[in-house]
Amino acid sequence: MYLHTKAATELAEQLDRLVVFAAPRTLRQLGLGTQNAAVLLLAAGENIDRFNSEASFTHLCAAAPISAASGRTSRHRLNHGGNRQANRALHMTVSVRLRYCPRTSAYMERRVHDGRTKQEVIRCLKRYVVRDVYRTLRADLSDLALRG
Repeated sequence: MYLHTKAATELAEQLDRLVVFAAPRTLRQLGLGTQNAAVLLLAAGENIDRFNSEASFTHLCAAAPISAASGRTSRHRLNHGGNRQANRALHMTVSVRLRYCPRTSAYMERRVHDGRTKQEVIRCLKRYVVRDVYRTLRADLSDLALRG
């Protein structure tokens, strides 16, 4: 059992070093640890320029809204396509921000008070996180290309 723990620890340390080297700006964001940043880094790939906009990256991360409107009801639903691991990383980041960021908590309370459900607010927060991650990943990967 000790050998498995030691190997897991060594792999985690190696992943930490790689992610810090590849995406230092992205790691500085609240709620993004090494694991979540690594998942989003893999989702972006080496060539983040293939995304025309942050909207296309949002769609890849399965955080883009998909209209589910019918008649007078205007609703959006979860995008079941895209990278589900990236979506999970976004969800975990939003969960951390809801717990530790007063601005995010206030936003949740305000939007729920306005009549939104918690799921709808979390979906909005995921898009907000994707915008930040897209910008920082783009900067990190362009710096990495210059260093490489």
